Amino acid sequence: MKIFHGTDNAGILRGTALTLGVFDGLHLGHQRIMQTVVESAKINRAVPTVITFDPHPRAVLHPENAPPLLQTLDQRLANFEVLGIEQTIVIRFDKDFASINAETFLRDIIFERLQAREVFLGKGFAFGKNRGGNIELLRRMSMELGFFADEVAEVRLRGQRISSSKIRKLLAEGKVNLARRMLGRPYGVEGQIIHGFERGRTIGFPTANLQPNNRVIPRFGVYATATLIDGKWRRSITNVGVRPTFENDQNPSIESYVFDFDGDLYGDVLRVRFLHRLRDERKFSGIDELRAQIERDTRRALNYFSHEGVKNMLEIV
Repeated sequence: MKIFHGTDNAGILRGTALTLGVFDGLHLGHQRIMQTVVESAKINRAVPTVITFDPHPRAVLHPENAPPLLQTLDQRLANFEVLGIEQTIVIRFDKDFASINAETFLRDIIFERLQAREVFLGKGFAFGKNRGGNIELLRRMSMELGFFADEVAEVRLRGQRISSSKIRKLLAEGKVNLARRMLGRPYGVEGQIIHGFERGRTIGFPTANLQPNNRVIPRFGVYATATLIDGKWRRSITNVGVRPTFENDQNPSIESYVFDFDGDLYGDVLRVRFLHRLRDERKFSGIDELRAQIERDTRRALNYFSHEGVKNMLEIV
């Protein structure tokens, strides 16, 4: 996939089918938009293209209300490629860019620079100065300039509209199963493995202490997880929280115990995906009670992983 930062690069491919947006999380609604772009591009021999913005527009215009992002930019770009996008243009969103009106953006960038043949918007998406660009303006200008424009229908689950904000709320509540259904995959974080206090090793459950790049982590608690090591998703359990049994630990951590693995992961970048919530985080009276609880957590997790649907999911997660 070709990635361009800004729209002035001479290598940008023209004759595009495209969409634009932040697409944080790339949930099922976003995936429907990508599928529409890719299929249309194939039919019309166009280049499937995404225009995305970094940072999030609200972080510039209304920083006090800016949402924590579900994905890093690199994670988002990698998922675009998996979904069949061949070209991504990352526009740095700042106040100068925010001052460009929608008509100018459509004419100068979408039509002249990218020579768009088809442009698709997610339902309710707005762009340009004061959010002046919407599907009505896009359709009007498409007739004037000579490209096709359409709005992609939203995706609903159990009657609820799927959105990034809804997924953030579900994760904050620890509802990783429902978040997974909205994302079309388990929610995951990635980051470098760092040295911790190594208490897990002393009680027989050595853990990898992950310093996450992602800003959104699920509610404090213990989860059955999948951890990617050497290209293979391995069964694991993960504690998210402040380890209240040990009073000196004030900073939240993500610690994973990977079943049937005893290698050295320090310094590696690891990916962990949250499959099922086992329990809340709680304070124990000491090491012995904590060890007994981890043994119970391990048995529950292994029982969860024994289900056929979960075993199959680990092959494709």
